[in-house]
Amino acid sequence: MKPPVTRTLAVMLAVVTLAACAPRGTITLDPAAAQVGQVRQVFVGTTRTLNPETDRFDSGRHEGMDYARVDVSVPPERKLGTITFPHRNRAPDPRKDFLTTSDQIYTTPAAFRADLARALRAEPSGRHEAVVYVHGFNNTFAEGVYRIAQISHDLDVPGVAVHYAWPSAANPVNYAYDRDSVLFARDGLEQLLKQVAEAGADHILVVGHSMGALLVMETLRQMRLDGNATFVRHLGGIVLISPDIDVDVFRTEALRIGTLPQPFVIFTSQRDHALELAARLTGQRHRLGNLAGVAKVADLKVTVLDVGAFSEGVGHFTAATSPALLRILGRVSDLNSAYAGDPTGKIGLLPGVALTVRNATQVILTPNRP
Repeated sequence: MKPPVTRTLAVMLAVVTLAACAPRGTITLDPAAAQVGQVRQVFVGTTRTLNPETDRFDSGRHEGMDYARVDVSVPPERKLGTITFPHRNRAPDPRKDFLTTSDQIYTTPAAFRADLARALRAEPSGRHEAVVYVHGFNNTFAEGVYRIAQISHDLDVPGVAVHYAWPSAANPVNYAYDRDSVLFARDGLEQLLKQVAEAGADHILVVGHSMGALLVMETLRQMRLDGNATFVRHLGGIVLISPDIDVDVFRTEALRIGTLPQPFVIFTSQRDHALELAARLTGQRHRLGNLAGVAKVADLKVTVLDVGAFSEGVGHFTAATSPALLRILGRVSDLNSAYAGDPTGKIGLLPGVALTVRNATQVILTPNRP
């Protein structure tokens, strides 16, 4: 067995190496891509600084709030769950690359809200639904925007895609900067959620990944303290994917929030190497996203989905990159009824063993076998 320090270095090297090998996401404007891919509109609220030289949002912290819309072309030739960015040494290929067909920065919050309201009213389902995605650690502006476009497309999500782009350094060694940025960005997420509600969204599902999950919890706690408990309770659900949160911190946040929005779903994996590293960096054995069971959150009304059997590579975003799990993510509202009282959990979803401990339910998912 490797000594703890050696293992920590090995995990760190693996995570950093994998991050360095992949091309980083940038906004590449190609209006013609709209004729090739399927276009997804993404409404954005951000506390990143706007670089005046590039007219793009970067990793700096902006005390104000900017609103934008990015129309993303999802290419037809790709594997489900994947995102491909153009390589620097070749021309963008709209058949294979995610590209931006158009974008705009709104001059006022009212203009953003009016455009968002039109999109909500235009939804074919007739329901005014929005999915608000909060990206995680080590993300560029484009990576967060394109991820919610990918999820929205692959799940054929009913509702409008909204993204909160908080100021991540987009560097795998700047963990502390991103942790501080989460605290910096709480007011911005609260403002964005209010803008979405005021635009007419009746059902708001909030999805937080990695450190973004911490930002979601901190913001909900803040809104509860601000006297917005009714708004919090009327959220249409919370999904935390691979949450990089100290378990004790999560408990204090949840207890202060009080009645948790339902469904409240947590995707976990003990094969998440990024969270393994985060735990060691913070002097802990586990983070919320790689807990082995639900004993520590048993008094909370949460559904914990153990997706370790599907994890590959770093395993830090399995829920949105595994074609099988994308079906689960797309039916979050059905989870409680699907697994309740059915120990095999085969009601139109993936097989799994459901274990209920007090208020919490853990579902250990397993791949379908031929």
